[in-house]
Amino acid sequence: MRAVVAWSDKVPDRDGVKSVCYDIAFKPDGTQLVTGVGSRVLVYDAVDGDLLHSLKGHKDTVYCVAYSRDGKRFASGGADKTIIIWTHKAEGILKYSHNDAIQSLAYNPVTQQLASATAGDFGLWSPEQKSVAKHKVSSKILSMAWTNDGQYLALGQFNGNISIRDKGGSEKVLIERTAPIWTLCWNPSRDEAYDILAVGCWDGTLSFYQLSGIQVGKDKDMGFDPCSVSYFSNGEYICCGGTDKKVGLITKEGTRLTTIAERDSWVWCAKPRPKQNYVVVGCEDGTISMYQLIFSTVHGLYQDRYAYRDFMTDVIIQHLITEQKVRIKCRDYVKKIAVYKDRLAVQLPDRVIIYELSHDDAFDMHYRVSTKIQKRLDCNLLVVTSMHVILCQEKKLQLYSFDGVKEREWVLESVIRYIKVVGGPAGREGLLVGLKSGLILKIFIDNQFPIQLIKHTTSIRCLDLSASRGKLAVVDENTNVMVYDLLSKELLFEEKNANSVAWNTEMEEMFCFSGNGMLSIKTGSFPIHQQKLQGFVVGFKGSKIFCLHYVCMQTIDVPQSASLYRYLEKHDFATGYKVACLGVTESDWRMLAMEALQGMSLEIARKAFIRVRDMRYIELLNRIEQGRKTGQEDSLYLAEILAYQGRYQEAAKMYAKCNRVELAMEMFSDLRQFEEAK
Repeated sequence: MRAVVAWSDKVPDRDGVKSVCYDIAFKPDGTQLVTGVGSRVLVYDAVDGDLLHSLKGHKDTVYCVAYSRDGKRFASGGADKTIIIWTHKAEGILKYSHNDAIQSLAYNPVTQQLASATAGDFGLWSPEQKSVAKHKVSSKILSMAWTNDGQYLALGQFNGNISIRDKGGSEKVLIERTAPIWTLCWNPSRDEAYDILAVGCWDGTLSFYQLSGIQVGKDKDMGFDPCSVSYFSNGEYICCGGTDKKVGLITKEGTRLTTIAERDSWVWCAKPRPKQNYVVVGCEDGTISMYQLIFSTVHGLYQDRYAYRDFMTDVIIQHLITEQKVRIKCRDYVKKIAVYKDRLAVQLPDRVIIYELSHDDAFDMHYRVSTKIQKRLDCNLLVVTSMHVILCQEKKLQLYSFDGVKEREWVLESVIRYIKVVGGPAGREGLLVGLKSGLILKIFIDNQFPIQLIKHTTSIRCLDLSASRGKLAVVDENTNVMVYDLLSKELLFEEKNANSVAWNTEMEEMFCFSGNGMLSIKTGSFPIHQQKLQGFVVGFKGSKIFCLHYVCMQTIDVPQSASLYRYLEKHDFATGYKVACLGVTESDWRMLAMEALQGMSLEIARKAFIRVRDMRYIELLNRIEQGRKTGQEDSLYLAEILAYQGRYQEAAKMYAKCNRVELAMEMFSDLRQFEEAK
């Protein structure tokens, strides 16, 4: 994952008040955000950062802002002890006050009741009530949050207490900690079994509690004091900012994943934009910055096994033929994944875990930990083989054994753009490597010297070897797809508009490529067969094509009928049979059987008739083979084949041609067609 600054603004000091961004609230639809900076309430367009309104109303620093769930109004409060309620059009409609500075505001997600907190009390105001119901507290309130159903309000206090109150204000649960509770937030997910409260405490920890007050798990040591903790809309991730001047991405269990932003001063608030991968950050120095989070797809594929990252800390392995899925919980940030035969390698921040299949079965999905490499290894690409992991970093390839020992290193002439294991004996596998310079190499991991296969002119995007390793398909960054003969280095085929290519693992002459919303299948020297397809083709096995669309892997069944018909037209029954074996309909098998029979290709005809279980024709084939041994000519059998197909007139002519008119008469007599027999 990487974060990119979408927009940023630095608010200058105004009206003699230092500009500090203490709080930010999003409009529920995510189109606008409201923030208090200095004594102003600022309304920004969330998309491009345009300042829509700069609202004067407070006479001192604004400490807190909140937006109602229906998006019709928002509120602000601050050091001038007043709360102002504004419409969504930024018009002030109501003002009320407390005896102390306003520390925190929170709108009830269901009833639109507004809770406001100070050093000595908290108030509950709702639009239908004229007065504000105030409740005294023993310690300054620093933070507040309502549960999803709007029934309970959690108060975080300076003395370390977390007080959970009902809508009337009476205390239901008290959780005692030892340091100020500067920030807290309920998980918004409706899928959780119970309400979970995330608590940022100034003893440098993040902790989680149920509504009943029971702690979930242990305190997570953050290494700094958290000033802001807030959940993403799906409740799976938390963003947390504080005194370390950074914003971190954390799982809902509290595992730190990565840093979203590094700022120049304390981060007072970090809030995710509703239902989007954006986070806004407000700091001590008055800066407001919107970051876009770009989650890259972390995945690995080998033949019919596909593994991908889920929720940043889990790995899901999917069998593309059976559609079976298995989840492995790594409980840490998954950086890279690689799959090869029965091996699965998962790179975490400080180690690489190697899993293996429990049983030697093509459909087994039970993985167990085989070994761990306890090293922090940096790489752009990770590849696993039977006994090694290979790390690719810019121009360098490093080979590590499963014990963590570096065995070999290759430094290539240019940056590596594509790498793939193409099989081989255990410990001596071959790698296919494509470089930015256009050079395509084959590297055997037990050999120090790479072998040059092809020198292409532009950067490589995708590579694949045919089933018998005789041909190489290449997609370059200009979206051209090319096929080379590796022996003669001759260019056999070229086409434009390709983003990915894959050879059929069960047939040498067949490959497919995707691009421009189309899937193209090329068989032998025949024209391309096309159909619509979104995404990238990543594998081709028999009549199944594996296609990746974002993170979703689809298996598409492609009937091979078109290719079969073309081979039949050429009377190439042997290759036609190979194509049929990849996957065709029953009527296609029957057609192949008939065509092969008429072409007197008896072996292929027999196999095809066995497929469709046609005993009559199998018996006919037995008779033909017996007759051939005694030296009878084929034309007689062709006449019999025509008769079997009901083409009696043609059969009669063929008998006549062979000077066996009596057989034609016998046929018509059996059919009771005596006129024809005469």
